[in-house]
Amino acid sequence: MDVRNVLVFPAGTEIGLEIYHALKFCKEVKVFGAGQAVSNHAEFAYPQYHVIPNIHEADWLPRLVDLCRELSIDYIFPAYDDIVLALSREQQHIPAAIISSPLQTCEITRSKMDTYARLADIVRVPHVYPHADLVARYPVFVKPDRGQGSFGAKKIHGRIELDAALSEVPGSIICEYLPGEEYTVDCFSDRERGLLFAGARSRRRTRNGISVNTHTENIDEASMLAEKIGARLGLRGAWFFQLKRAESGDLVLLEVAPRIAGAMATHRVMGVNFPLLSIFEHERLPLSVLLNPGEIELDRALSNRYRHQISFDTAYIDLDDTLLLRDKVNVSLVKLIYQCRNQGKCVKLITRHAGDLERTLDIHRLSGMFDEVIHLRQREKKSAYIPERTAIFIDDSFAERRDVVEVCGIPTFDCSMIELLSDAMEAMQG
Repeated sequence: MDVRNVLVFPAGTEIGLEIYHALKFCKEVKVFGAGQAVSNHAEFAYPQYHVIPNIHEADWLPRLVDLCRELSIDYIFPAYDDIVLALSREQQHIPAAIISSPLQTCEITRSKMDTYARLADIVRVPHVYPHADLVARYPVFVKPDRGQGSFGAKKIHGRIELDAALSEVPGSIICEYLPGEEYTVDCFSDRERGLLFAGARSRRRTRNGISVNTHTENIDEASMLAEKIGARLGLRGAWFFQLKRAESGDLVLLEVAPRIAGAMATHRVMGVNFPLLSIFEHERLPLSVLLNPGEIELDRALSNRYRHQISFDTAYIDLDDTLLLRDKVNVSLVKLIYQCRNQGKCVKLITRHAGDLERTLDIHRLSGMFDEVIHLRQREKKSAYIPERTAIFIDDSFAERRDVVEVCGIPTFDCSMIELLSDAMEAMQG
């Protein structure tokens, strides 16, 4: 399979938009969006947006099946909690693979109470009061057992308020109040090799349950907890879990989700493309993770903005499948090139392009953009032509990036990561 046709459903959620941003520059996939016939950002972001009814409408499944056949869809990314479960339950009727964990795992994680019961012996979970009469201490926290975001979640200070909250949102649970910091741990697991990545980030500011300011954190227990949770629940591909500190300072589990998180962009721009890796995991391809060092802060106000610790004087950029993608110029990378030039940084093209390189650059109006053009023979390594230690390297090939990291010790990027550099430069220029 050369190019995979991938459908994101529903495409307009923060989850769906993050999947699109992660995959839109990947030569391995073509991305389509689907969702309801309501105004949403996916109609502006995706090259193609298709209307599918809400999963609570009677004809949603046949409409989805027809769309998958029409577009020859290979994979579907569910981009909302209820849809993760709905698609997993209907997998046998859908002519495309659902990128998620096994059905039993999705069933368990959809319920907080089931999740707590399954994991209580390996990780601390919140104390849950079975009835309002048994609450011994206020405040408490009320939240839906099968909710998402912040819908129905409330800090409660007394019995009258508690009774009102329980009547407003049936199926809610009463948990101990946890006053400390809240974290998300972004994870990636291989079904045979187990946990390959776990990265924690603090949820410094949230809006409607969505983390709009998050910062990477070094939490010693994160990987250990991720290994235990992932193994117990049989999680695979991309997933995440949330923690909060109790009054004692202990980390307490809030929830586990077998899907992409919207703010996984924080670790994506460091090198972990969760959606693409999840496709490769499904196909049982050999996997490894290459992460740039340092700390990242992501702040969102209708768009992503980053702060980073990467400093460079020279940028080395590949041509095929990087600057030229599907025989079209990658305008996001051109933007970065000119941002570099505006700041006096050196930009070098490094390529093994098999055709007439000068003609290719002329055809695409790319001649004269570079301080130097390095045209290699087929067996020459790019790492041999990068002497600077204050440089970065941008290439679609993981093998090329890994070789440059090992030989040159400089940060490397694929096209899904360059928004980290471009957005920061744009802020500086502004």
